Amino acid sequence: MHEMSVALEVGRLAEVHLREHPGRLLRLGVVVGDEAGIEPRNLAFCLEAVLAGPPFGGAQSEMRLVTGDALRLDFLEIDDGNPDH
Repeated sequence: MHEMSVALEVGRLAEVHLREHPGRLLRLGVVVGDEAGIEPRNLAFCLEAVLAGPPFGGAQSEMRLVTGDALRLDFLEIDDGNPDH
């Protein structure tokens, strides 16, 4: 099940970003192409498992399905505690 490997890599990328821009991860988005070789339901399940633990504390994931072979982290929504942003 390589979807878990993809979910772990998404988590690693999110952790790197959180070190550079501290805050609490609320949501992250992933783009998955229909020719990417990924089963979207399995990836969603794996992302839920990865995001349930530290340092993510139950952040939510969103998946956008597109045509082609795209597979990328699309966005991170982070609460940095600053109400002005």
